[in-house]
Formats: sequence, C-alpha cells, structure tokens
Amino acid sequence: MGASLNEIKQRITSTKKTSQITKAMHMVSASKLTKSEAHAKKFQVYAEKVREVVTHLAAQQLLAIEDTKTSGATDYNSMLITRPVKKTGYIVITSDGGLVGGYNSSILKQMMSIFEQDHQSPDDYVVISIGATGAEFFKARGIQLAYELRNLSDQPSFEEVRKIVHMATSMYQNEVFDELYVCYNHHVNSLTSQFRVEKMLPISDLDPGEKKEYEQEYIFEPSKDEILNQLLPQYAESLIYGAIVDAKTAEHAAGMTAMKTATDNAKKIIDDLTISYNRARQGAITQEITEIVGGAAALE
Repeated sequence: MGASLNEIKQRITSTKKTSQITKAMHMVSASKLTKSEAHAKKFQVYAEKVREVVTHLAAQQLLAIEDTKTSGATDYNSMLITRPVKKTGYIVITSDGGLVGGYNSSILKQMMSIFEQDHQSPDDYVVISIGATGAEFFKARGIQLAYELRNLSDQPSFEEVRKIVHMATSMYQNEVFDELYVCYNHHVNSLTSQFRVEKMLPISDLDPGEKKEYEQEYIFEPSKDEILNQLLPQYAESLIYGAIVDAKTAEHAAGMTAMKTATDNAKKIIDDLTISYNRARQGAITQEITEIVGGAAALE
C-alpha cells in the first residue's frame, strides 16, 4: 500500500508540473492571439484601400475585355482574364509545429478530399506549402511541392512572405498553373475557425459594373494601364498575405484553446488522483489500526 501511495503522489506531482506548463503556454498563446488580431485589423485597412483603387482602375479594362472577347485582343492584364484550366495551384497554410489541437488535421484532411474529388491525376495540380506540418505531410504522400516556406514568425511581416507570394503570382503569369486557390483555416473567434478555399487568381471579385462615387479625381502618371499592371500583382499578393495573417490568427486561437483544454484536463486528473490518494491513505491507516488492535487483542 505504501508503494501505491508513493506512486499516486508522484503522478500528482508530475501532473501538476504539466499543468503549470500548459497554463503558461495558454497565456502565451492568448497574448499572441491578441497581437495577431490587432495586426489583422490593421492590414484590413490597407487591403480595403488597395481594392478600392484597383477596382477603380480595373473597371474600364474589365468592361473593355467583355467588349473585345471576340476581337483577339491580348493586351489586357493576364490576372483579369480567365483561361482554360490545365493545372490548378494551391497554397496550403498550416502551422510549423504541433500543440494546436485539430488545426492542422482539419486542413490536411480537407485538402486530400479536394485532390481526390476534383483531380484525376497528381499532374493536374501543384502545391505551395506554408508551414512545416503541411510540407512534411505532402512529402510523405508523394505529393510534389512547387515551393515551401517554414518557420514564419508569430506575426509575419510582408517581407517574410514576399518571396512566396511573388513566386505564386509569377507562376500564374508564366502559366505554370491557370488558377490559384489559397486554403487555410479562417479565424472566426477564439473558439472557432473555419476551413476556407479562396480563389486568388485570376482576379474575378472586381465588379466592372460596380458604381461608386469618389470624392476626388485620380491623376494618373504615366497611365492607367501601366499603373494597373503594377497594382494588380500587388493586389494579388495582398490577398495571399491577408490569408496568411488570418491563418496565423486562427493558429494562435487553436493553440490557446488546446492549452486551455490540456490545463483543464490536468486539473481533473489531479482531482481524481487526489481522491484516490486520500482513499488509499485512509485504507492504509485503517489497516494499521486494525493490525494494532488485533495485535493488542492477541496479547491479552
């Protein structure tokens, strides 16, 4: 019984230490989440302004494309034109490590379903992986990666992801693939995330018929077309970067939730072990009293 008491006591001690670690990790994830949410809100201001300018510039060109589809004109920006899809590109965003609950597994499970349902052959798609978990997962299953990016910071700057977002837009323009989707977990709130597949290229969410009054006229130098040719890649890059920021926020929320659950489970285990320890200790005391009484009775 003494050995059992020591064993239970050791388990309580080790579980308490684990609980302290998970509680600290929960607090760290909560801090990261707060910063990431603030970062995402700030980025949205920039993203909305870029979209406003691009929509204003692209409206006339989009209308012109509609009017000249049969004229054979090819001088319009390729990012605005839908072409026959021979190969699809996917940017898949996962975390670099674990301890984030089901964050990664939900994304990767959905991606495998997309590959199986929407494509007949691995040659029909190309994957760009952001995050070590996704990269290792795809490599283990023989899925070739066009590019991978690992070890992003908790609040990634645009400079960190510039290479991969620039590469993605360049690959599209060079017709390595004919459409591009970004696949990630969208941050809903601290307890909920939602898997999203967003089409990034070709840019099709700019409504050429959208009527919007602008408070002031734009002065273009050198020309609308040349400015648009510069802004469209930047706009596409901002969409991809925005998805990365959103995914990172969801990752921190998942980590916070996972550590909160782990801490609560540890406390429950400690409570159960404490009850078991007290019962075992009470049993040992009762047995000792019984032996003493029995011994005393034998001496009479």
